[in-house]
Formats: sequence, structure tokens, C-alpha cells
Amino acid sequence: MPVYLQVTGYLRCLMRVRRDPNDEAVSPVIATVLLMAITVLLASSVYLLIDDAIAPPDKGAPYAKLSVRALDNGFQIVRFTDLSQNLHTSAVTFTISPPAGINASSITGQVNDADVYGSVGEVVAFHDRDASFTVNRGDYFVINATSAGTSDGEWTMYIRAVGTSGTTLLGEIPLPATQ
Repeated sequence: MPVYLQVTGYLRCLMRVRRDPNDEAVSPVIATVLLMAITVLLASSVYLLIDDAIAPPDKGAPYAKLSVRALDNGFQIVRFTDLSQNLHTSAVTFTISPPAGINASSITGQVNDADVYGSVGEVVAFHDRDASFTVNRGDYFVINATSAGTSDGEWTMYIRAVGTSGTTLLGEIPLPATQ
């Protein structure tokens, strides 16, 4: 299609310009790739700017409610009846302390110790009901009161969570005497 340029005045000329159909500035493929690259760069820039603003909320310090019962066969069961959040077994410790005035040693350990987690016949055993290597509601400790020396009662079990912000006491519960 010819293009006409008309100049008015005493100079009048007629100019014809022909366009070549293959004479384009950027090919459509390159333009599409460039637009995709710009979109990715913009999206990553926006993400980096707001990344700190969308951090997950702090759950706070964990807490637990415990129940205990003594069995006729010389065992004591300490159960988690409520737990604010699931905890990894390596983050939970326990201490069974004797009453004041008794010359006995405390029993300490971690839930994930090989002789505690899922063990049978040990002084203290932890049973994970769902076998998920987490401490959650319904999981329980079994204490062999005869072997541990806690059968007379008055001992106290302390359960703590160890995390990046320090150690938190999940709960403490007095152990009852066994029959």
C-alpha cells in the first residue's frame, strides 16, 4: 500500500514509501520471551519485598495437661490429656524427682531415647499412639514404680519442652502410690 506525503506551499512533492512485510522490529517469539522474563522478575521482586511480612505467626510457648493413675500391678501411667501443639520427641524431656528429705536420685531422660521411646520393661517407657515420632494428645509414659522406687507415691514428674527459645515446663504431676 503506497503512502503519500503531500507538502503544501510552493514546494509540492509527492513521495512514495513502500514497506516490506518482513521488516518488523522484534519477532513475536522474542517479544513473548522478554515479557515472560519481565513478569518473573517483577513477581520475584514483589515476593522478596513482602517475604518478611508473611511469616507464620508464633505459636507461643507449648503447654500440656496431664493425668496420672496407678495400676495394681505396680505401674504408673502419665498421659497427655491435652497439648497445645505437637512436639518432636527429641524436644521433650522428663524428670522424676523424689520428695524432699528422701535420699534418692532423680530419673531423667528424653522421650526419644532408645530405652524410653516405645520400649517395654524399662524403668520409664514412652508410648506414641500414632507412631509419628511426635508427642501429642493421648500419648503416655509408663513408669515401673517398683524398679524406679516411686511406688510409695509423693514423687513428682516434670515434663519439659526444649526449643530455640529455651526450656518450657509443659507440666508437673505428683505420682500416686501403687498397691
